[in-house]
Formats: sequence, structure tokens, C-alpha cells
Amino acid sequence: MQDVIIIGAGPIGLACGIEAQKKGLKYTIFDKGTLVNSLYHYPLNMTFFSTSNKLEIGDIPFISHNPKPTRAEALEYYRRVTSHWKLNLNLYESIENIDTHPKYFKVTTTKDQYKSKNVIVASGFYDRPFLLNVPGENLDKVRHYYKEPHPYFAMDVVVIGGANSAVDAALETHRKGAKSVTMIIREKTVGENVKYWARPDIINRIKEGSIKAYFEADITVINTTSVEFKDPNGTHKIPNDFVLAMTGYQPNFELLENLNVHFEKDTFRTPKYSKTTMESNTKGVYLAGVVCGGYKTNKWFIENSRDHAKKVMDHINQKQDL
Repeated sequence: MQDVIIIGAGPIGLACGIEAQKKGLKYTIFDKGTLVNSLYHYPLNMTFFSTSNKLEIGDIPFISHNPKPTRAEALEYYRRVTSHWKLNLNLYESIENIDTHPKYFKVTTTKDQYKSKNVIVASGFYDRPFLLNVPGENLDKVRHYYKEPHPYFAMDVVVIGGANSAVDAALETHRKGAKSVTMIIREKTVGENVKYWARPDIINRIKEGSIKAYFEADITVINTTSVEFKDPNGTHKIPNDFVLAMTGYQPNFELLENLNVHFEKDTFRTPKYSKTTMESNTKGVYLAGVVCGGYKTNKWFIENSRDHAKKVMDHINQKQDL
């Protein structure tokens, strides 16, 4: 019997494991992928918006070469934190089902079954992209994750979206030799929340015509050698080799539903939880990190949700003492 099972080995899941360890609680952290799986899937050359000190967990300093750390530096840092604390990890082990019993939860994974008095959902959102739901989305040319620009050299690339990931993909593929880069953006302009050093860059590239952009536009069909889309000026069809669908990501709502977590009556499908203890309406089920925002995935970040770990473990520890 575990005191707590933590779902998600991202920075907040690791922070929860550290706090559990400090309090002498029996815990295991599960992830369906590698350590900090979401960060691993970020673009190779990505630079964080936050400074390194705001990404620190477990009282371990994060020293980077520049004020804004890179993906590689973050991966090294969280490996070091995990090794320092000797965290109890079960990586590459997916949660398949959780049965709720009066005094414990039975967690079934792809490898085994476990019992725990409490469950923390710290699963983030980056593993589940929003789909376009258009014909041709299943073609090999369509990518929901962007890693690096090299594969798109001398190719006609369409980038869907106007937020940070789309802007990064458009700028990098353009500068690393893509034959053409076209952005299909649903909104009227490039996102206001795009990183302050990248937004003027993409706007200037669009103005000069080196990157083509269509606003208030939607993809309608993806073909083997072209894409079709519509905007206020009508329908268009352009040659295309690859589609980078940077359409955003969403939390694992099915997991929350499995645990009978309720949701607020809002457009973001925000799960219900106590702001003081992070416990949901289901006794013994806690939420931590980005998952707390529902569809509003830009509400919680590492820096403003690190304290979730302490809130959760303080409450679990208090229950243990009763």
C-alpha cells in the first residue's frame, strides 16, 4: 500500500515526489514516457521564457549559461535533481485504469497493479494535441510536434497556428532553408502572448513576404502534394510537402473523469479543486500543475505551480497524523 501515487514525471510531479520524500511518505512517480517527457519533446533549440531560478525545484540551484535556459540545460537539471533526491520513478509505464475503493485506489498500469491511499494527477497537457479533424490529417506529412528544422530543408512547409510553437517552427524552418513557409492562423493576428523577442521577428518576416501568412484562416483538406484552406478572401490551394500543426494541446480529461473529478461550468473545463490543499471533489485525489487549468493551458507554469507540491503533501501528511 502506497501513501501516494503521482501521475506524471514532469517538474511538478518530481516536486511532489520530493515533498513526499521529505515527509517520509511511501510514494511512486509514474510516467508513460521518459523523465520530464513534455520537455523532452520540445524543439531541440528551444529557449525557455522563464529564467532558470524560476524553474528550480527541490532546493537545487539551476545554473544556466544565459538568463533564459535552453531545453538541453533543463533536461540536465531535472536529471540532476532526480538523481540527487533518488526519486522513486516508474518510467515508460502508462496508467490504464484507476478503481476507487472506500479507503484506497487500485491503479492498473501497462506493467502491474498498485494500491495507494492517495493519487496526484500532475500529468500536464503536452502529450495530447488538438486535432484538426480534416481529411488528410492522418497522412505522414502532418506533424503535431516540431523538433528541428533540418527535415524541412528545400520543402514547402505549412505551419498551422499563431502561438509560440508555431512562430518558432516558422522562423526556424524559414532560416534553415525551407523552400517556402506559409502560416495558417485562425486569429486576426499573431498571438499577443508570443515570446517578446520572437513576435516582432515573425511580424517583420510576414511584412517583408519571406514568410507568407493567412489570417482568419482554416485548413479544409490536406492532400499528398498540396493543402486547401479558406479565409475571408475565399478558398486557396497551395503546393505542400509538410504540415506542422501547432494547434495546441490538452490535459487528459479521461483520466480525471475516471477519478470522478468534477468540472467548473466554464469554457475552459476547469477541474474543481481546493486552492488550499489542491484536493479535488474526489477525496484523496489531488491536482498539481498545468492540469489545474483545464483547456486554459497558459495559466499554470512551472514557476507558479511549484508550490502545489507542498500544499498537497502538507494535507496528505496531516491526514496521516489523524
